[in-house]
Amino acid sequence: MYSEKVMEHFTNPRNVGEIDNADGIGEVGNPVCGDMMSFYIKVKDGRIEDIKYKTFGCVAAIAVSSTVSELAKGRTLDEAKAITKKAAAEALDGLPKEKMHCSNLGAKALSKAIENYEERRSSNSHLDA
Repeated sequence: MYSEKVMEHFTNPRNVGEIDNADGIGEVGNPVCGDMMSFYIKVKDGRIEDIKYKTFGCVAAIAVSSTVSELAKGRTLDEAKAITKKAAAEALDGLPKEKMHCSNLGAKALSKAIENYEERRSSNSHLDA
């Protein structure tokens, strides 16, 4: 049912955890299946320097979180924002049709973390003036 890459990320997830004093936090959930994801990012010079996540969910949700974190680490914010659910699923050699919503959650949680960072930065920019 799942590809070897999905199982590899599920059994050996990368970047699991939480970042204290994260620059941005994005949380999403799916009330239908119960999956919950939180992404934490640290940004330096416009790039995602560090990324962690916590996921409560199925095999696909955990594998997607791990993959999205790897795809985003080291990228510029614009590059990371461009990571789509399709890119996440393709990086895992596909997901079963009934699990594709998990790839959307991963991309959405990352996007929300970046938005949160940008909102914090713009609301603090008036303090620098």
